[in-house]
Amino acid sequence: MNDKSTEHIPSNFIRNIIDADIESGKHQTVITRFPPEPNGYLHIGHAKSICLNFGIAQDYKGAICHLRFDDTNPGKEKSEYIDAIKEDVRWLGFDWDDKLYHTSDYFEQLYLYAVQLVKQGKAYVDSLSAEDIRLYRGNLTEPGKNSPYRDRSIEENIDLLERMKKGEFAEGEHLLRAKIDMAAPNINMRDPAIYRIKNMSHPMTGDKWHIYPMYDFAHCVSDAIEGITHSLCTLEFEDHRPLYDWFLDELGTPSHPQQIEFSRLNLDYTVMSKRKLHELVEGGYVNGWDDPRLPTLSGMRRRGYTANAIRDFCSRIGVTKKDNVVEMSVLENCLREDLDAHSHRALAVLDPIKLIIDNYPEDREELLSGVNHPKKPEEGRREIPFSKELYIERSDYMEDAPKKFFRLTEGREVRLRFAYYVTCTHVVKDENGNVTEVHCTYDPETRGGKSEDGRKVKGTIHWVCAKQSITAEIRQYDRLFKIPDPASEKEQDYKEFINDESVQVLKNCQLEASLSNATDAVYQFERQGYFCQDRVDSTAEKLVFNRVVTLRDSWAKKA
Repeated sequence: MNDKSTEHIPSNFIRNIIDADIESGKHQTVITRFPPEPNGYLHIGHAKSICLNFGIAQDYKGAICHLRFDDTNPGKEKSEYIDAIKEDVRWLGFDWDDKLYHTSDYFEQLYLYAVQLVKQGKAYVDSLSAEDIRLYRGNLTEPGKNSPYRDRSIEENIDLLERMKKGEFAEGEHLLRAKIDMAAPNINMRDPAIYRIKNMSHPMTGDKWHIYPMYDFAHCVSDAIEGITHSLCTLEFEDHRPLYDWFLDELGTPSHPQQIEFSRLNLDYTVMSKRKLHELVEGGYVNGWDDPRLPTLSGMRRRGYTANAIRDFCSRIGVTKKDNVVEMSVLENCLREDLDAHSHRALAVLDPIKLIIDNYPEDREELLSGVNHPKKPEEGRREIPFSKELYIERSDYMEDAPKKFFRLTEGREVRLRFAYYVTCTHVVKDENGNVTEVHCTYDPETRGGKSEDGRKVKGTIHWVCAKQSITAEIRQYDRLFKIPDPASEKEQDYKEFINDESVQVLKNCQLEASLSNATDAVYQFERQGYFCQDRVDSTAEKLVFNRVVTLRDSWAKKA
């Protein structure tokens, strides 16, 4: 990790706590961790946690951030998810060096700690059914009551726990629980589960274990084993903090990390529950975890989002204790700023119609010069082929144009970007009255888009050379849902709010010839938006580009 000064780093309440701990001498070294469960792909909400935990490790001298996979539920976890998580963290610009761990690394230690609790009279094997356990737990207004198995002897508990470990019992037959207080106002303290029986193989430990630790137990103990100083988690774990501390106090672990909670990231027009994301993927509502409409980091990467924009977004929204919903437009503005600064420009016609320059020589072709970036001359220029027949946007011609329509209509002159002034003379229509060709004349003295006589031309349109254009499929993405908070509608299934127009596929788009050598970078198609090659479907034979984001916030007009 980097040794950086914190002098110019924006502060927040977590950093204030860390600063105070360092100043008081409580900690000499700061150690954080990012502990995802590998039961799905990461989403933009996880990016906030990644930037927070790994960002602290980068900004404080000698600080470290661990990557730890919380792999205690073998029924839902896959190596595919582990690989995807690693890729996402690296893509965001962070690295864990040699600090890669799995909770399963500590299964033996966790079990011994559980045995310790039993021997201290602080844990017992319960044989109630899952339904009875719920009934005995009580609720927010009524205390729970003790299980009839709560007073088993230490010897009997040790024997049963060992037999659970060996796989002698069926799932649900027994449960190891902490012995705390069934009347505690905090329900999490009412004898929570420590180990449950799961007779299934684990990707890392095979068939060695038939019992697996619960999150509340495994998480705090794993933090303590690793010497984590500040265990940062989202607000829903605030009520679990007394249990976090209870386990560590009772076990007397060598270190006692401090749990600190912050608000999770909620984004409008999407869902970020892993359960709901699983439903969307497995139900075929989207095309896999990397569908560009999803808030998953792999989906956003495929769409063309940049790691820099996401880091900037996480920095702007900050770290607070208050839950709120962030507007998608905030994220998209971060993206636009980044792409505007770094993206090369290109010409692309998405809904093409022929523009024929009648007075341009039939056999002539020339190369015009276009800037790659208008604000960065150091990025150089590119050659753009030009000839008698071009493609323009269908919407750039209007037959009965109003006065303030500064594009093509009969008798009106416009500027072709990087090229010449042209004046529309007439159009050709098919038998249905649809325009198939727009005809014009050009002024050869206006090469480069300037005239010696200084006459003003209000409209500038883009184009591509018909002879040397390349055909591509363009996918224009929009919000996945039609309403800002689809999960909040309790009376309706959130999937009923899926936006049927969240992707529009355009098949016959014409791009300038230079894009045949397009990289995986994002390009600004002038007047259109920002686009990048689809990293899955695009090939040399069939180019596919995704619209990353529009040039302006089109949703602001709809609001």
